[in-house]
Amino acid sequence: MTQPFKYKIAVIIVNYNVEFFLEQCLNSVQKALENVSGQVFVIDNNSIDGSVEMVERKFPQFNLIANKDNKGFSKANNQGILLADAEYILLLNPDTVVEEDTFSKVIEYMDEHPKTGGLGVRMLDGKGHFLPESKRGLPTPAVAFYKIFGLSKLFPKSKKFGQYHAGNLSEFDTNKIDILSGAFMLMRREALDKVGLLDEAFFMYGEDIDLSYRIQQGGYENVYFPETRIIHYKGESTKKSSVNYVFVFYRAMIIFAKKHFSQNNAKLFSFFIHLAIYFRAFLAITARFIKHSFLPFIDFSIILIGFNLLSNQWKHENILFPDNIIHYAFPAYAIIWVLSILFHGGYDAPLKIKKFVKGDIIGTLMILVVYALLPKSWQFSRLFILIAALGIVIYYTLSRILLHFTIGKKYNLAKRKNKKFAIVGGLDEFLRVKEILKQTNDEIDEIVFVSIDEKEKEAIGTLNQLDQITFIHQINEIIFCAKDTSAQSIIYWMTKINAEKIDFKIAQPDSLSLIGSNSIETAGDLYVLNINSITKDENIRTKRTFDVTVSLFFLLLTPVFMVLVKNKKKFISNMFHVLVGKKSIVGYVALTQTSLDLPKIKPGILHPADELSFNDDSIIDKLNLIYARDYKLVKDFTILSKAYKKLDR
Repeated sequence: MTQPFKYKIAVIIVNYNVEFFLEQCLNSVQKALENVSGQVFVIDNNSIDGSVEMVERKFPQFNLIANKDNKGFSKANNQGILLADAEYILLLNPDTVVEEDTFSKVIEYMDEHPKTGGLGVRMLDGKGHFLPESKRGLPTPAVAFYKIFGLSKLFPKSKKFGQYHAGNLSEFDTNKIDILSGAFMLMRREALDKVGLLDEAFFMYGEDIDLSYRIQQGGYENVYFPETRIIHYKGESTKKSSVNYVFVFYRAMIIFAKKHFSQNNAKLFSFFIHLAIYFRAFLAITARFIKHSFLPFIDFSIILIGFNLLSNQWKHENILFPDNIIHYAFPAYAIIWVLSILFHGGYDAPLKIKKFVKGDIIGTLMILVVYALLPKSWQFSRLFILIAALGIVIYYTLSRILLHFTIGKKYNLAKRKNKKFAIVGGLDEFLRVKEILKQTNDEIDEIVFVSIDEKEKEAIGTLNQLDQITFIHQINEIIFCAKDTSAQSIIYWMTKINAEKIDFKIAQPDSLSLIGSNSIETAGDLYVLNINSITKDENIRTKRTFDVTVSLFFLLLTPVFMVLVKNKKKFISNMFHVLVGKKSIVGYVALTQTSLDLPKIKPGILHPADELSFNDDSIIDKLNLIYARDYKLVKDFTILSKAYKKLDR
């Protein structure tokens, strides 16, 4: 006779640097466990964002395992499974939100269907759109071929071509499926004891496919159960459009094929997968180049053409330019101008004429300085440089106006319209969230209050009127207060409104952050109290330029600085880590506990406390906050000048 379990369900959540989403997830899990006997395991894979401290501080009732290294998804989940004492095991992503009755509904279904070994639910992204990976077919060589070459996308509902996402099955009907999603993967413990745990050969991706397949091989069924829904902010833990993701995911598929398919099928599958790896990697690299480099490259080319046309005008005045000027100086000056405009935000959306004018002026000054240092034979004409600078401003202005009227979107020159927000919740939460919003967003047109059940004095309506309120008041963003609004209600309204131009956020109780996601492809966007400066595009670019410049400088002068530091090996290692982007010269003061939700930056070698002559733990939070909120490049220079001897720590 099987020994009875202590709990009905064990929820296992593997976390890696998604503190804000983890907190939201745990709040929803806590509510869903109110009517179900369950335990929770949070396995942290050596996060550096304060996730562990947050769980210890806010969820001491849950079981926390803080790994000292990143053990990967499979091994970390197995840690939790081995400790669990429950009839059902749920693997749950940290970037999810479950409904209050999700656990009770799925357990009831599993109790009534003993042949069901695994179960998945209906998943929605942060805008209320259905995620097709909620139900999937087995990725056989044929299915892989259909997906890789786009046939599954062309014929998503086809039973043959749409097998990867089981497109022939309705998203609203309960059905048997082959593959469950690792974002929400409920399994019968009895089935796991029979087929084994997650295969640790899969570091990330593919482990859910492998285990789903083994559950079927063990004589059980996998079921897609749409009677409950979850939000899955797809893409928080990993950037799925990255080249690295392409390699890791498809290599996981090869491991699966070699393990489960016949030798011939495995070879065929491996061929298609390798083809896909290089095809998708090529597309990803090309897309990234076009996205980030195409416009600067066009600008560089046109500036260079302009130089040559201008030099031809000089010829009419019998002023000839030497070949070395045309072949070397012209391209070098064009590069300086484009890089200066890039560095000063001339390519950031939304486009602002003053940014590329500023970049043009500073680029011109840099060129004039370089010009003054050149040999006389290279000093062709200062007037030429000044006319070229004026021509660049005219070109940028006219070209951006053209882009504004022909393409728009991120090339829009019009001042960005302020947004209208609706906050849904009780009065106390409305006032609290309104204050956070005011301090984190400078594009506010109006903030309206929507109460829950009864219309309060300050409210313009109640939750059951939300769709009408959104339409009449032309709301751009809806913020739900989780303290007063159930996850079930939040998900219901997200799917009901489901408008492309409406964004959704969720405000967690006692948290200074508002969490949301604009689309399936983008990471969740975040409003964090008072501390937006350091994560602005311009400051990220400035800080990275500072890091690369300083690390190269110190590496080039290593023999000189070796006498100033004690740990010479660590000094060199630190400089290389900064150069490749794993560390920053200056970061936050490391804390074991903090009440702040700071935006993520790379771990620093030095920190704001290094410029002080004393070390008082009581002001560390304040130092980190000021550094994040009021970041300026001069701050990093100041800290470096006072603490460069500590670069070996």
